Amino acid sequence: MDIDAFVTAHRGAWDRLDHLVKHRKSLSGAEVDELVDLYQRVSTHLSIVRSSSTDAMLAGRLSALVARARSAVTGAHAPAWRELVRFATVSFPVVAYRARWWWLATAVAFLAVSWVMGAWIAGDPQVQAAIASPDQIKQLVEHDFADYYSENPAASFAGRVWINNAWVSAQVIVYAVFLGLPIPYVLWQNAANVAVSGGLMAAHGKLDIFFGLITPHGLLELTAVFLAASVGMRLGWTVIDPGPRRRAEALAEQGRAVMSVALGLVVVLFVSGLIEAFVTPSGLPTWARIGIGALAEAVFIAYVLVFGRRAARRDETGDIEHAPDVAPST
Repeated sequence: MDIDAFVTAHRGAWDRLDHLVKHRKSLSGAEVDELVDLYQRVSTHLSIVRSSSTDAMLAGRLSALVARARSAVTGAHAPAWRELVRFATVSFPVVAYRARWWWLATAVAFLAVSWVMGAWIAGDPQVQAAIASPDQIKQLVEHDFADYYSENPAASFAGRVWINNAWVSAQVIVYAVFLGLPIPYVLWQNAANVAVSGGLMAAHGKLDIFFGLITPHGLLELTAVFLAASVGMRLGWTVIDPGPRRRAEALAEQGRAVMSVALGLVVVLFVSGLIEAFVTPSGLPTWARIGIGALAEAVFIAYVLVFGRRAARRDETGDIEHAPDVAPST
């Protein structure tokens, strides 16, 4: 093979491919198609050179060009640590931050319902009698409520709590596919459970024990549930009001972002489970146990506000990088 003639015939294609690779982030749809076509042609040229020529420099040049073009066509895979860092500093906190008003509204509504219902139960003996018999209520307030946190080995209890709380949070996120309509009902059930326990404990003068046991882990645990519910309902609302984007694109973007929250809450609820298993039933003074829970809550809120606000200012949405629905197209 006349290598000089081969180079002369195809140098224009190689230079053009090199140009497209260098400017791949700003290519039009037609240029993306051209990039793919040239990548395939130059790959063939490389095979010809390797099989028909001893010019190592030319083979090396084409090999490097094909490798760079392959990365541009197929997408270079970022190191795992970079994806993890992006998830922790951008994807999860920015979705939580952007949903902050939904999150706050969910928390206020939940706490208001729990407080009103709990006060009603505590002040009305007839309601208490309808919930359980006097002996059952006595067993609950004097033994069962406190024993629940210490009757099982801490490690086993932590795992069980983590799985249960993760399942509740996953449920409310999954319900987003039904426009988020079932989510208020799930929250109502949980609010009712809190209200029944709190109301019965208050009616028997044990409200201090109730808050002393539920607050250390409950702050972070309920915050996670509120966040899961808020992003789930927000995703459901996107179906109704997708904004300026096409509905399918808005749903795709919001759906992928919500998955960041689902994964992030696995870690948050793991921390909450550890507190519930090792701190709540511990022999520490009540103020110390509540202080640990409050510290964990403050750290989480500060984390969302600092990293979430920073990412939001860069117009991050929590969606994956190079999302398919925003890729160049003809």
